[in-house]
Parts: sequence; structure tokens; C-alpha cells
Amino acid sequence: MTRRPKRKARPTAAEVRAARKKAGLTQTQAAQVIYSTLSAWQKWESDEGAEARRMHPALFELFLLKTTHDMVAFVEAMRRVKA
Repeated sequence: MTRRPKRKARPTAAEVRAARKKAGLTQTQAAQVIYSTLSAWQKWESDEGAEARRMHPALFELFLLKTTHDMVAFVEAMRRVKA
């Protein structure tokens, strides 16, 4: 029997917002990077009850890969989103 890998934790709204700001992008631009909608991005950055929605770890990893040219920074960012 093979073991399934542990799932990565979904990034918090603060982590999504910080990654976008570090990349120097607006919410619209950030959504375009991963082929998403502005409203979805806004929900991922929202801490507000019903509006809050957590971004899938794969999308966050894709965003970081596409916006982080420094691999050391990328690895550090992925470590913060603990498995």
C-alpha cells in the first residue's frame, strides 16, 4: 500500500495579499497571472466571514512561480505555507 502525500495547507488571506504586493501587482493583474477572475482574487484576500475563501495551494504555488524570479524567495514562501 502506498501512502498519499500530505496535503499542503491553504494560504491565508494575509499570505495571498503579501505575495501579490511583493510582486507589485494589482488584484486584477494578479488574477490574470493565474487565469482567474478579479472577484475570486478578492475573496482569496478577504478576511470577511461569508466573503472569505481560501485559495487552493496549487494556484498559490503557480502564482509564486510565475511572479518570483528568486528561487530562494520562492522556497521560503512555500515553507511558510506549511504542509
